[in-house]
Amino acid sequence: MNMTDMKHSRQYKAENTVIKIGNLKLGNGGFLLAAGPCAIESANQYATIAQKVKQAGANVIRGSIFKPRSSPYSFQGLGHDGLRLIRDLGDEMDILVETEVMDPRDVKEVSRFVDILRVGARNMQNFDLLKELAKLDMPIILKRGMSATYQEWLMAAEYLMVNGNDQIILCERGIRTFEPALRNTLDLAGVAYLKHQTHLPIIVDPSHATGKRNLILPASKAAIAAGTDGLIIEVHHDPEHALCDGAQSLLPSQFNDLVTEIQPYLTIEKKHIHRKGDL
Repeated sequence: MNMTDMKHSRQYKAENTVIKIGNLKLGNGGFLLAAGPCAIESANQYATIAQKVKQAGANVIRGSIFKPRSSPYSFQGLGHDGLRLIRDLGDEMDILVETEVMDPRDVKEVSRFVDILRVGARNMQNFDLLKELAKLDMPIILKRGMSATYQEWLMAAEYLMVNGNDQIILCERGIRTFEPALRNTLDLAGVAYLKHQTHLPIIVDPSHATGKRNLILPASKAAIAAGTDGLIIEVHHDPEHALCDGAQSLLPSQFNDLVTEIQPYLTIEKKHIHRKGDL
């Protein structure tokens, strides 16, 4: 199959894909700003953080209940017990919600409780999972694998698009390199490059890309300059006691400051965020 037949490619579709999720339009100027805890630990923790990041300007609440941790002794998430927390919060706060899905057997159930599903870096090439997700008619965030090439990432997207679902959101979250100072190496050149290769929207996760709270703001600014269609940022009201990734989680006040800092480059309203110049 040549490139013109690949559903993700610019040759197949020249214009940018715009994904409509509730009141949000993502792509071609529409900007996704997702924020929330790495892991949902309790109803109170989730709601407390969600209220603060929505007030600051987030239009999607992130939060995972299934956690693919490197150590089997680390917190693995609330599992299926957390699904109702996600849906209830989304309905109560009138905001979009997302979560990660890891197991093909969970796809149908989890999709009933969220507005956006996320495929984590470790599952980018879980082809059984991708095939199951391809059957859905809903937006899917596809994170780049920690050592994946651009082509491997795009072909994973192709797995999701084979049944006609073009609501795919690519997410650059840093790759594993020889440099040990940061958790990962944020590949912003790849964001700019892929803008020429695919019509799909691309967002950036500066939290996982850097692993350091004080680097999230400059990484976010750089991502916007590179052309990202959105950011997904981890926020925790008590990061020193977070059960997962506290070191890379902003305090709510810091997230509010971040939104203020990126304000000159975006138009931020209550439910809609746009890149300036694309309105």
